[in-house]
Amino acid sequence: MRFQNYIKNCQLDLRLFFFLLLLMMLYRLLFMVRYAGAVGAEATLSDVVMANFTGLRLSLKSSGGFTLLPFVFVTLPGIIFPRLNLSRLRLIFGALSIFLLTVLFLARFPYYEEFRMTYGLQVFQGWHDDRLALLNTMISEYGLIQWLIVAIIVSGGWIFVLKRILALPVKVWDVQQPAVLRALGALLITFVFMFVCRWGGGISYATGINWENATVTADDFLNECVLDDVQAMYRAINQEERMQAGNIYGVDKAQVKTLTTAAVEKALLHTTSGEKIEKPQHIFIILGESWAQWPMLEKYASLHVADGIKGLIAEKNSYYTPCFMPNGDATSVAIAGMITGLAEVSVRPNYQPKSFREIYPTAISVPFHKLGYKVDFWYGGAPGWDNINRLALAQGFDNFYGYPDFRAEKTNPWGTADRNLFNALAKHLDEEDPTVHIIMTTSNHPPYNIDLKAEGFDVNKAEAMVRELIPDEADPHNLAVELGHYWYMDKLTTEFIREIEKKYPNSLFVITGDHAVRSNPGAKPTMFEFQSVPFVLYGQGVTHDILPARAVGGHIGIMPTLVELIAPAGFTYASVAPAIGEYPAAFNRDYYVTNKIMGQVNTEKTELLPGIMEADMEVERAKLEPFLQQMRTLSYWLIMGGHNEEK
Repeated sequence: MRFQNYIKNCQLDLRLFFFLLLLMMLYRLLFMVRYAGAVGAEATLSDVVMANFTGLRLSLKSSGGFTLLPFVFVTLPGIIFPRLNLSRLRLIFGALSIFLLTVLFLARFPYYEEFRMTYGLQVFQGWHDDRLALLNTMISEYGLIQWLIVAIIVSGGWIFVLKRILALPVKVWDVQQPAVLRALGALLITFVFMFVCRWGGGISYATGINWENATVTADDFLNECVLDDVQAMYRAINQEERMQAGNIYGVDKAQVKTLTTAAVEKALLHTTSGEKIEKPQHIFIILGESWAQWPMLEKYASLHVADGIKGLIAEKNSYYTPCFMPNGDATSVAIAGMITGLAEVSVRPNYQPKSFREIYPTAISVPFHKLGYKVDFWYGGAPGWDNINRLALAQGFDNFYGYPDFRAEKTNPWGTADRNLFNALAKHLDEEDPTVHIIMTTSNHPPYNIDLKAEGFDVNKAEAMVRELIPDEADPHNLAVELGHYWYMDKLTTEFIREIEKKYPNSLFVITGDHAVRSNPGAKPTMFEFQSVPFVLYGQGVTHDILPARAVGGHIGIMPTLVELIAPAGFTYASVAPAIGEYPAAFNRDYYVTNKIMGQVNTEKTELLPGIMEADMEVERAKLEPFLQQMRTLSYWLIMGGHNEEK
């Protein structure tokens, strides 16, 4: 009886296993159909088939993991207690699995819209974000409540089907073999089945499939589709664990263990050659929320959403380079980099104890205090968001102003509108000593609730232009609304600069974006469109050739650039990065740029920058590696304490 009970329960487990496997295959196909426009023109039908077949193999792991629960808690107890009926528990496990898969499937769509990938490290970035504001945004912008209701309804339908399938008659065989042989045979078959599922349809790591070797086509989108949502979440968790362990591409762990304080100080030391412009009264470093560079390209000029920054670039007292990279994919990564002067190594300085015990020698406050400036941070959001105010003040900033501090109205879950931020800062300048101001805007961000019509932006006209310029855009109206908020940020920033320039002509402005990832031109943005942000230097004494043409740089190169421009000869300061123009290549966690190409840090994928007709990809790629390793190793050593031990 025990053997027959085991065979019966195994059949029911297999029904659940294949039901969940087919459900994941269906969800994968639906996602592919929805974003069919993201498939590259070079992809063939065989690539699509290969992606689905490999995905099926990978989903053996996910389905097996779900089915392991009823096997352990229903099937195995049934051997010991054959009269015990736990079938309802199997259905409960199945129902929970279906609901989880459905929620992850529905959430995959907005996640992909923003990050152009399935679940990754951004999941943990969100976990460390302002969770209440994030929840409010998910409710107001992404319809969290409505989609949860949809998930419940859809899951209910699938659970009903599963219940009917589990209720079908079970085949029972009258096996005449001795009990020992029956038990050994059942054990062997069970083990082989689990073993094959564990390795994704193989018999070892080398022959199986896992998230790390699931790149089976030449198409990025199809490769992402290989991962079901469970495996994508596993990838995110695995990557986070590696980051926390210090297993970061480019960090030389052997060197970290041998570096001394004296060696690091020597590597960080820079000496200026002499000022190139008159020392400004005020310096403004403006980090525009999601200030991507692609709307500034000539091909999108008729959108007229970047006319303000392009107008500043056209003036004599400006400098602009397109070869510029943000510190990462998230606002807090950009801000932390600007405050500390450290490259992104995925260990979040805003949560490291050392960041609150001592000031990093590379912090932006250090050289500017030596030059006689105060250093303030102005943020349109809540000051306590993601520990940013604590980090800034601990790293030597004189003041941190969030929207409650300048008594601005809260206009969205993240804070106040850009107009309120810039107005408050402009009024504050009347009573201020020479100061470096880092300014972080907020309006170009979900829930995108600025009254664009009242501000003078025609969404319908913009939508028509989007349809004309970006024919593969899946939601032209939504992109038009996002571009309207980009236009608003551009307009308010430009108006602020014009106003301050008149009142304080001896001012220096830097304009860049915290990151580019969010709004993309269509289903297949180039790496440049997806990642790059502008770098504009504007003010008295600035010229178009004050830095080399097409100078390469990134966020943490802004401080050394400004110091080199205004400090007297012989002034010393510490910086991980060189000045903009001295970079061989700029990078963030996943991408890099030279003055000719963009590429992915961990792969061989590259592309020419707009306007560049040819380049030796191997030569350009070679510019990255030693530079990346030096900056990341030094940054990691500084953040993690420099104790010459593996973290």
